[in-house]
Amino acid sequence: MRRWESKQAAAGASWRQEEGVVVGETGGGRIGRGSESRGHACLTARPVRSAAAAADMGDSGGSVVSVDVERISFGGKEHHIQTNHGSVSVAIYGEHDKPALITYPDIALNHMSCFQGLLFCPEAASLLLHNFCIYHISPPGHELGAAPILPSTPVASPDDLADQIADILDFFGLDSVMCLGVTAGAYILTLFATKYRERVLGLILVSPLCKAPSWSEWFYNKVMSNLLYYYGMCNVVKDILLQRYFGKGVRGGSAEPESDIVQACRSFLDQRQCVNVWRFIQTINERKDLTENLKQLQCRTLIFVGENSQFHAEAVHMTAKLDRRYSALVEVQACGSVVTEEQPHAMLIPMEYFLMGYGLYRPSQINCSPRSPLNPFCISPELLSPESMGVKLKPIKTRANLKA
Repeated sequence: MRRWESKQAAAGASWRQEEGVVVGETGGGRIGRGSESRGHACLTARPVRSAAAAADMGDSGGSVVSVDVERISFGGKEHHIQTNHGSVSVAIYGEHDKPALITYPDIALNHMSCFQGLLFCPEAASLLLHNFCIYHISPPGHELGAAPILPSTPVASPDDLADQIADILDFFGLDSVMCLGVTAGAYILTLFATKYRERVLGLILVSPLCKAPSWSEWFYNKVMSNLLYYYGMCNVVKDILLQRYFGKGVRGGSAEPESDIVQACRSFLDQRQCVNVWRFIQTINERKDLTENLKQLQCRTLIFVGENSQFHAEAVHMTAKLDRRYSALVEVQACGSVVTEEQPHAMLIPMEYFLMGYGLYRPSQINCSPRSPLNPFCISPELLSPESMGVKLKPIKTRANLKA
């Protein structure tokens, strides 16, 4: 199974390119645990900070895609779909005749607080919005302006939420879709993929969960549940959630203020209905282990995880259990769990190569129509290998050797 690493990329940063070839360089990479680290290729991206260097963006066409973010509609059209397991909000962006990409956020988040950073990255926006119609699915009661769910409504199980997705696809007449999920949302999409294998073309998972909750996670979730029940979205609950989402570097501390990303997320949390968040936590805390079902997945899988994520070990475990021919792991340095908000630029190049396996490109690279059905099996499974990408790999160094 191939495994890449990506260093922190500031706004405007990119992978550097030499003679049309994306060059991977090591630096502070960490070797995986035990036998899971052997046979994996690791790629580290070097951020390019100057405007001149940014002109050498690492896309295969050697040019930068210019996207006017202000002209991209982030309002979307919201639909409330009545499924067999309750009402669900779906916000749609893009042209309906394009292939479908569905998203699912983490606990207490929705598409505005979980995927906005990725879609405000111009290169990622050009890649995704050119090729897909995006269907943002919110967990029950997590959409903007949601009312509290009635106490008489049963708490949905993870299987119920996965079945809701199938009902949503039926409602919109979608046969098969690409999936993008973050942490708890990644678990729901993975569960959906194991139950409805023929309806999933590919998985892009960010800091995913695949096992039953560990004792520590179960305990923290119980603490959050009790605090939400008795005190609402208090500062303690917000701090626990922010530690779950972001790395320490952006959360700030006594000497440094919180970053704009964290402050915006804290403001979003104030708008959540506490009882609805409580219900989603209850759902995720009762999840089952999907490890044994991962080998049955019939789609390609791309996994991102921040090296400082609370769920780093789980992402590595999941990668090791997937079919190594059709999966890859990207470790993002100096980042927490919600890579889509904290370091969205680090996702661009791996997603580009991943989507090449489906014949999808950024608009500057090839004038192809994204409206034809996706067929991942028309491309050789070796497409994503480092050699076929033209990537020059060097042996990674352990953190200890780097300091020495």
